[in-house]
Amino acid sequence: MIYKVLYQELPEEIPVRERTKSMYVEAESVRNVRKKLANNGLHINIEYIQQLDPAHLEYEQQSEDFQLENV
Repeated sequence: MIYKVLYQELPEEIPVRERTKSMYVEAESVRNVRKKLANNGLHINIEYIQQLDPAHLEYEQQSEDFQLENV
């Protein structure tokens, strides 16, 4: 499954919509996504992790910013 992770770059920062970034991660579950990000040494403030269904994934892939992260 592909998951969209919405996050802030600074872990101590409160979520502000204008500074929210996103990344796409392939994993088996939300818990697995969190483990992968923690084990990769990323210090980010995760706001939300969304599982993408096939239609939503197809829509996201049309964006020029779509890049599947290797974590």
